[in-house]
Amino acid sequence: MSFKRLPDLLQRGRKYFLQVPLSSSRLQPLYLLWCHKKSTSVGQKDSVDSSSVTENFKEATHAIDDLYSSEQRSTVLQLLNSASEEELSSVKLMRGRKSINVIEYRNEHGPFQDLQSLLQVPQFQYKTAVKVCNFILNPLAKQERKEKKTHSATSAMKFIKPEIEREKLETVNSIVSIVFGTRKIAWAHVNRQLGVQDWQQQECTVFMKGAYMPTMYLEEISSVVSKIPKADFYVLEKSGLSTLNASLFPVVLHLRTVEAMLYALLHKTFSHDSQHVVLSMARSAVGKHFGLMVGDTRTSGIELVKQLLLEAVTQTEPSVSFPRDKVGSYRSLLSLNKQWRDEELCDSLLQAVAFFELLILNNTT
Repeated sequence: MSFKRLPDLLQRGRKYFLQVPLSSSRLQPLYLLWCHKKSTSVGQKDSVDSSSVTENFKEATHAIDDLYSSEQRSTVLQLLNSASEEELSSVKLMRGRKSINVIEYRNEHGPFQDLQSLLQVPQFQYKTAVKVCNFILNPLAKQERKEKKTHSATSAMKFIKPEIEREKLETVNSIVSIVFGTRKIAWAHVNRQLGVQDWQQQECTVFMKGAYMPTMYLEEISSVVSKIPKADFYVLEKSGLSTLNASLFPVVLHLRTVEAMLYALLHKTFSHDSQHVVLSMARSAVGKHFGLMVGDTRTSGIELVKQLLLEAVTQTEPSVSFPRDKVGSYRSLLSLNKQWRDEELCDSLLQAVAFFELLILNNTT
């Protein structure tokens, strides 16, 4: 089968998937599982016969073919029996060894005669086989759910605290994005059109040295705040470090101390109007927006920022614009080989861009 035919097969599958009839026989596996769960509920003293439980599960999983119409089964079997390893790998849950196992099964046993035969392929259990069939029949379902969930989360603004009314966001002209670490505080002043108006960082020599002296922290952070330009909102990065990890406690304490002082120093008018101008934005939300997450870990964004700087001098309408007289110095700064990389500086810019793209641009279109 030509790889070019795969989208047509998947589209046919989507059509038939939407026509699944709901008959009582197809709900029987779920009913058996429910009966088993009920029979083993808390408070029931009679023991459950293990053989009957096993038989229930066998009945619940013996008829994958019964879940689909004849047209749907035909669509799935056509793909399983004719697709190459590369084509099979394009199906979710069949990447890597699973697609190889399907090819090896075909070579040894011939074409699949029914969907139930998938359970004879190594690494294919009942739930996996059903999910594979569903994806072949409706490849866009998962992506549509993901997009809906993302839109819902964006509308609710769940990744910033405290939540701000939409009306206020619609009038925002600029923000200052602030990211701090164990040695530096960096900030990026960015306007609604994603134009960078100010972008710099300051070394903080007293951080993480000896006792956490409040006066020394106050002097250092006050020096930074005096240089930060005025904006409609100040957005602080909220790290995801756990307070339960004893080895990270000194770092977490430091970050919380800096965060608290920035809140106090930047919120000069809060006692008068009770309006929040300092917000916290989850570090992981920015990472997910730019695809910088590996599992639960956020990777470096330096290369991404370098690309934004390159686009600023090579494209007529870059996504992020920088002052022309400073682009060269920014690029040189990030290209220098230094002991401590400018992660905070890059993260402050990415956080500002993510803020506008996720909260402002999406909510006003």
